[in-house]
Amino acid sequence: METRPPVPRAILVGVQTPEIDDVAHAASLEELGRLVKTLGYEVVGTVSQKRDGIDGGTVLGKGRLEELAALTGGTGIVGSMAPVRKSKARERFEHADESKPDESKPDAARAESDSDASPKPEFVIIDHDISPGQARNIERATGAQVLDRTGVIVEIFHRHAHSREARLQVELARLKYVAPRLRESSGGGGRRQGPGSGESDLELDRRKIRDRLAELKLQLEDIQRDSDQRRATRGDQLRVALVGYTNAGKSSLMRALTGSEVLVADKLFATLDTTVRALYPEARPRVLVSDTVGFIKKLPHDLVASFRSTLAEALEASLLLFVVDASDPTYESQLEVSRNVLREIGAETVPSRLLLNKIDRVSETDRAALRTKHPDAILLSAQSSADVAALRQTIIAFFEAAMVEERLVLPYAKQALLSDIFENTRVLSEDYDTTGRIMNVRGLPGAIARLRTTLAAS
Repeated sequence: METRPPVPRAILVGVQTPEIDDVAHAASLEELGRLVKTLGYEVVGTVSQKRDGIDGGTVLGKGRLEELAALTGGTGIVGSMAPVRKSKARERFEHADESKPDESKPDAARAESDSDASPKPEFVIIDHDISPGQARNIERATGAQVLDRTGVIVEIFHRHAHSREARLQVELARLKYVAPRLRESSGGGGRRQGPGSGESDLELDRRKIRDRLAELKLQLEDIQRDSDQRRATRGDQLRVALVGYTNAGKSSLMRALTGSEVLVADKLFATLDTTVRALYPEARPRVLVSDTVGFIKKLPHDLVASFRSTLAEALEASLLLFVVDASDPTYESQLEVSRNVLREIGAETVPSRLLLNKIDRVSETDRAALRTKHPDAILLSAQSSADVAALRQTIIAFFEAAMVEERLVLPYAKQALLSDIFENTRVLSEDYDTTGRIMNVRGLPGAIARLRTTLAAS
């Protein structure tokens, strides 16, 4: 009988500085725990400390570092100059290959001081971005492998990327994450002989990363040109983009609005690839709905930049639906994160509506408070067919407000254009005369202008 390797165990570490209140600090650590669980690790403890600032050498103060080391079986001493064993996660970042890692296999087992002792945590996960030097010091003090918040997010993105574009974008972000860490995490070494002679191992690694980054950018430019062309063909169609914090319920809402079998999972970043589906039952004109990658606090800038093309669906939408988990006590800060990211890509001018989702998990008293605070918001549950139907009508009404009625004449010789008319307008009535089919339609001015131009062309 095959036995599964044990699940890697992790300790979370966070520092609460004066500008962070207790609720925000607890929420950040809870979110980090969910990120770690998404990686397939088990969270077995948390070490937190209130400080005026993050220690430049070890993040934590001396006492808390010793407490952490006691949990992991380390010495608590940073001064050892013995080389630190690299974690598998760190090695994967440095090599930045495209192979998928084994999500459940832990690093080589460490020798335990007592064979009867319970397994010690193999990972220390820091709820901040830390330098390679800080990571090295903590590893020496604890004997555990260290990842910071950015490292965890990049690794999750690596595992969850499925389309070619998403995989290339993630590799680009991973290499940018690795590059500044090569100085302290690489082995150094002497000058090479043969090809690349005169370069140290570190210089060679840096050159390989620069070359690969240039190659990835070219490949992404090709893919993005294709994506731009596909979006251009949908230029006259009505488009809605679901945006918001990760795990706010965007994919569940997408599934309910479109009847599509998109992935719905209770995991952070379950969706990385943009999905576009038609509103169902279909409206006339047709309305396309897109589900985009979720946002998160402290989302690494390079990941935002890498997924800029994916988020172009939001930038080019006619309507943004901000999906927020209303049952989360920190929903307002999550909403602000979403708005900041969209502001960064220039999508803040797109018309939007706020959707307070998962309202079935909110008490009636809290619902009343939400209505008072956000009078223009839509309170709903993606699990309620009545709520979803009402949202569908709201979406249609938004586009209806900008539509106009026109009379089109479709010559008998151009009946092939009939599907285009039905796709981009709602046909109110039809009649026939010697010139062709006379149609009274309702649609957006731009779509009707394009149809007129096409009909007038010889």
